[in-house]
Amino acid sequence: MSSRTFANKQPQEKDSSGFEFFKGVGQITGGTLLSMTLLTSSIVAGTLVGLAISFRNLPDVRQIKNFFPSETTYIYDIKGKLLTGIHGEANREVVPLNKVSPNLKRAVLASEDGHFYDHHGINPTGVGRAVIVNMVAGGVKEGGSTITMQLVKNLFLSQKRAFTRKLAEAVLAIRLEQILSKEEILEMYLNQVYWGHNNYGVQTAARSYFNKSAEYLTLGESAMMAGLIQAPEEFSPFASMKLAKQKQKEVLGRMIELNWITQKEYDDALKQPIKLGKIRSFQGSASPYITNTVAQELAKKFGRDSLLKGGMRVQTTVDAKFQAMAEETVRDWHEKLQSQGLNKNQMALVSIDPRTHFVKALVGGVDYKASEFNRATQAQRQPGSSFKPFVYYTAFATGKYAPDSTVIDAPVSYQDGNNRYFPRNYDGGFAGAMSIRKALAQSRNIPVIKLGKSVGMNKVIETCRTLGIMSPMEPVTSLPLGAIAVTPLEMTSAYATLANYGWQSPPTVIVRITDSAGNVILDNTPKPKQVLDSWASAATIDIMTSVITEGTGKNAAIDRPSAGKTGTTSSEKDIWFIGTVPQLTTAVWVGRDDSKQLAHGATGGVMVAPIWRDFMMKALKGVPVEKFKPPSQFPRPKSNFSRGEAFGR
Repeated sequence: MSSRTFANKQPQEKDSSGFEFFKGVGQITGGTLLSMTLLTSSIVAGTLVGLAISFRNLPDVRQIKNFFPSETTYIYDIKGKLLTGIHGEANREVVPLNKVSPNLKRAVLASEDGHFYDHHGINPTGVGRAVIVNMVAGGVKEGGSTITMQLVKNLFLSQKRAFTRKLAEAVLAIRLEQILSKEEILEMYLNQVYWGHNNYGVQTAARSYFNKSAEYLTLGESAMMAGLIQAPEEFSPFASMKLAKQKQKEVLGRMIELNWITQKEYDDALKQPIKLGKIRSFQGSASPYITNTVAQELAKKFGRDSLLKGGMRVQTTVDAKFQAMAEETVRDWHEKLQSQGLNKNQMALVSIDPRTHFVKALVGGVDYKASEFNRATQAQRQPGSSFKPFVYYTAFATGKYAPDSTVIDAPVSYQDGNNRYFPRNYDGGFAGAMSIRKALAQSRNIPVIKLGKSVGMNKVIETCRTLGIMSPMEPVTSLPLGAIAVTPLEMTSAYATLANYGWQSPPTVIVRITDSAGNVILDNTPKPKQVLDSWASAATIDIMTSVITEGTGKNAAIDRPSAGKTGTTSSEKDIWFIGTVPQLTTAVWVGRDDSKQLAHGATGGVMVAPIWRDFMMKALKGVPVEKFKPPSQFPRPKSNFSRGEAFGR
């Protein structure tokens, strides 16, 4: 049965509001009252038509054609699982009228405006009755508002109850019915009305009260929801199922009076078990580090108002289960490191698919509830030796150096302002002549500083900028040792570009954004650009494999080819391991928020590499083993410098 069909049917008996009216006027006789009501109705109707012409200072209802109600922004994982909803005061999801259960349409009309399809904005009989009741009561006790009047009140007028406002409602309702169809008015009303517990609109209310879409509400559920409109928190089934059932019965009774349901439907609806959902507004996120990162991106790109009211549908790059596994890994290893003497340690973990630069996991700390600070995206920490691959890449890109080129690990000093700088290795010793591969595998400091000075520190900085590392940096002698501040996200993205042989897309946690109607607002389909030399990138990855097979990263070894680099800063304030396979690049950082020493002798190779290994073993379960492409598959940059020539000065 269409809404127009059932709305045209007339009630068989006096409605409940009529009953309340008779109670209110007390001693007035039935005949006198009927005459007064008819007379008043006629006067009110005529007066309102005149007012509709004369009220020139009221809002222009034609603006409603461009009205877009505030809507909740929803954030989903890559498979469509809802992670959270973000909204301001109004938690709302707009749905078209054909996505609302016919049961609910009938229940709301029966409860609020049984003659909706018969009037033109005002119901003279209802208004006349309300006027008499209010006159007898000496104040505003009964509304007599139609659905159209309620809608204009919510959209255009203040909530102050006064006779003049009621007249303004009526005038605007008449005007509104001249520019919108009944279906448009009903749809807008159902999406605008407040249903309690911060739920605005029928869809969020249905999901909150009954954990289902408004499209699938039963008659019993619909009647209970319709009964909430006048006092939603008071009659909420979350507050009192007894009162909610009482209002449900009243609505169903009104539907019988209007001949919109049968006695059997009435009885069945009252007997139907009600299975409640849960209050959803202002609930925490299932993956707060991800959703907060997304929220910051949305606010930056579209503005905070659009974030809170724009009704965007955001598909993220993460799988909720994968993210949960990453968070669990961080929590478990936090406890293990505590037991090993790394007190007050904090962690960050970022995992990126190097082929797309989609963020697959992002964990900004050991406990979001204890601290919302996102160390993965906001913490500026020194990378230590994990910075060295960028220097070696810069050297390889000149064509002068290759993984087997020889460098000399011997004492050296450089002028540093008014002083001399004497770089040292971590172990305090020197190893003499060695290949670049071995120098990186053993994380020697002297060779990488010499190489950085040879190619030029500004060239190293240029490489970092190309890789997306935008932190301030100066071309100082200690730069190759990681004397800058970076975020774990920056480092992961940079390594991912190397792992993809120089091809890069902007790192992102967002796949796609649409509006509530499904129109695409943002599409982050990867459009990779080649930003680095492929041979130099492959050569850098090649020497990083030796870090794991024979160097400081042995504790990171997994059951497949992998490349990576340890990082340990002076005084053991920051320790890292960043590594990659062709399908996944992951960085793990450990440090303290107060930047104090973790523990004497704490290193990335000993403390962090096992965390990386544990995570990657779980993350790559079921993922096919792939090998990196060797440098020989790419053309080497041309240089007049002979291959393998020693560099010792």
